[in-house]
Amino acid sequence: MAPPPSAPSNAEAALAALAEDAAGCTACPLYENATRTVFGEGPAAAQIMLVGEQPGDQEDLGGEPFIGPAGQVLDTCLDEAGLDRSTVYVTNAVKHFKFKPRGRRRIHEKPRVGEIDICANRWLSREREVVAPDLVIALGASAVRGITGKSGTIKSLRSEIRPLTEASHLLVTIHPSYLLRIPDEDTKKAETEQFVADLRLGAEFVASLD
Repeated sequence: MAPPPSAPSNAEAALAALAEDAAGCTACPLYENATRTVFGEGPAAAQIMLVGEQPGDQEDLGGEPFIGPAGQVLDTCLDEAGLDRSTVYVTNAVKHFKFKPRGRRRIHEKPRVGEIDICANRWLSREREVVAPDLVIALGASAVRGITGKSGTIKSLRSEIRPLTEASHLLVTIHPSYLLRIPDEDTKKAETEQFVADLRLGAEFVASLD
């Protein structure tokens, strides 16, 4: 006979409750056109939290973060960096897909600062509080805004681990969707290698804490 399933931890229960609350969020207008709220997923006690911008078309339909083309790039780069995606918590600064319809397609539209701030204060900050990661990796400028409440350029912040709170640190890098938009193969190769190096830096940092 199989053993009974273990009871969820307090953190797992807290995340489940947050996800349930977020499913009905109407705090900003983005919920009106999105299919659903796309909440974060991953271990409730993850050492690393990855924060992107917002769900894309496939994430909006599937209900999970980073399952579209950018997610496939992320998975490949995490693997190359020695990180198992199942061990990290993955989420977005904004939980609803913002887009412009173009025929049958839905084209990604960058969320406004106010939309990022509303969603980050309401949900991302609480995810961070529950998971309490040692390292938060910001994937792109919108993620930086959601995490810190301040805007900054990736160029000025990238590839450096800096204190975020008394108990956590921040690492800033690009969003993997950027790699999909680079037409020149040599440039794409170099940028991909740098992205993997950033992720590896994060992996080595948390390993040094053990």
